[in-house]
Amino acid sequence: MIQAEHITHSFGEKKILEDISFTVEKGEVIGLLGPSGAGKTTLVNILTGQLKASGGNVKVLCGDGKTLKTGIMMDSFGLYERLSVWDNLRIFADIYRVSAGRIENLLDRTGLRQARNTMVSKLSKGMRGRVNLCRALLKEVDILYLDEPTSGLDPATTWKIHQLIEEESQSGTTVFLTTHNMHEAEELCDRVMLLNEGKIVEQGTCEDICTRYNTLDEIEVTLKDGEKHVIRNAQESEGVLAEWIRTERILTIHSSEPDMERVFLSITGRRLSD
Repeated sequence: MIQAEHITHSFGEKKILEDISFTVEKGEVIGLLGPSGAGKTTLVNILTGQLKASGGNVKVLCGDGKTLKTGIMMDSFGLYERLSVWDNLRIFADIYRVSAGRIENLLDRTGLRQARNTMVSKLSKGMRGRVNLCRALLKEVDILYLDEPTSGLDPATTWKIHQLIEEESQSGTTVFLTTHNMHEAEELCDRVMLLNEGKIVEQGTCEDICTRYNTLDEIEVTLKDGEKHVIRNAQESEGVLAEWIRTERILTIHSSEPDMERVFLSITGRRLSD
């Protein structure tokens, strides 16, 4: 559905993106992971037509020839501070030519019904985020771009937004998610791309990437008496592991593949949360 080919972009002498190429399939949830300043928002601005790339091409394709509908949720999208939640959404519903019933449904899905008559200026950051997500979903979209949708939000609000993203994905919406939260990416994304200093340094499923960087190749075993052992994932460990299993002593057993945070650190020398 999305084809990016050799995207580059600079602001003056500063290069922000360098030779970015990828594809996104219909109905896929793809995550763009990287620390602040990696170029994530710039790339989303290019994909959504808000910014023209210095070089390369972006193609948004649809096999049946229909016009694709896009929803965008970004921090930089302002709301009308002196208007209520309802009035904000009604303005955009009129622009998009969707019914007020669509607003009612979204207020229920985002838990905003009690705040429908509250002025936006009185909302918390988490509630503003939910209003922005409602606005992005007023149209029944084909592609949903979410730029750091849960940044700085409390766990309960984050969980609610994750639910909404999963619901949209299950209904067939293609989701392009930027985040620096590895747990969010692991929970929501079919594939991820790791972006560092304007370059994609790795991509694939979270499981495949972590497996590729499992350099330790060890097994950590915790026994029921509290003892912890780290053994090599090799034939030499077969005897002791078999004995623990035979005597039913194992409480937990874990392989040593790293999480996405450790993978990113090993590739770039930086943390995703930097």
